[in-house]
Amino acid sequence: MATSSMPGAKFVDPVVLSRIGNLELIAKTVVDGLINGTHRSPFFGASVDFAEHRGYVAGDDIRRVDWRVYARTDKYYIKEFEADSNANFSVLLDVSKSMGFGTRISKLDYAKTLAACLSYLANAQRDRVGLITFDSEVIDHVPASAKHLDVVLHTLDRAKPARPGELVGPLRKLAEHFGRRGIIVVISDFYAEPEEIFHAVGPIVHRGNDVVLFHVMDPQEIDFSFTEASSFEDMESGDQMPIVPTKLAADYKRLVEAHIETLSKKAAQQPVDYMLLNTDMPLDFALFRFLSMRQRLARTR
Repeated sequence: MATSSMPGAKFVDPVVLSRIGNLELIAKTVVDGLINGTHRSPFFGASVDFAEHRGYVAGDDIRRVDWRVYARTDKYYIKEFEADSNANFSVLLDVSKSMGFGTRISKLDYAKTLAACLSYLANAQRDRVGLITFDSEVIDHVPASAKHLDVVLHTLDRAKPARPGELVGPLRKLAEHFGRRGIIVVISDFYAEPEEIFHAVGPIVHRGNDVVLFHVMDPQEIDFSFTEASSFEDMESGDQMPIVPTKLAADYKRLVEAHIETLSKKAAQQPVDYMLLNTDMPLDFALFRFLSMRQRLARTR
């Protein structure tokens, strides 16, 4: 299993976390541990604390003028607060049947834990959090709000991989819900053509949203380390097919690597943040990626 750079990495092992069984407790454990283990405070800049001054420009609210600085310098400066970077934060979670696959932990359980931790973290940064679960259509929609963390966690807790999925259709329909600039995190195994995925994600990006794709896969899906001939079942359709893994492994791995590479390249062209996560990977990797993105966006907004 991948090692973690954060002290107390056992607390972000997804299998250990899955035994806790309480998403709110899991999220609090992971995020509080992350915050305590992170010494670079700029990661956690989205708060109501004072950040810096900038020169006054026409149209600024005069109530934000720092009159003490004016008294010393005879110049107008505006107080900048980190709360200015607060945003709507929404997780779009794929709960289709394929997400139920897993060797140590299912992709959906991993994704639910990741979504809970990200939502808890965003809420701690005073973002407005929301959640949408979908398979071939939208199942649950929790609008982004400063008061919806409990609803988000409850909705995640009861999400089940019940039906086949169709990733592209729901993403296209959801674009109209994100007219206000925000951060949209899509968590899925992305079993669809990359061209179609980014055609669906494009309108969300073009509306001014920052989009992050977390691509969740089981290690067996990446490495295809099966050795014995057996019948493999398509979790979406239920169809079964006899397979001799040793004869297909090389071709399968080439196809998977090409799929991942295409997703990564197309994400860079949008631009969209993309990260591949296997379900053995400690969650701090994903959280640090998210925090790094937030820090970068704070500099460009």
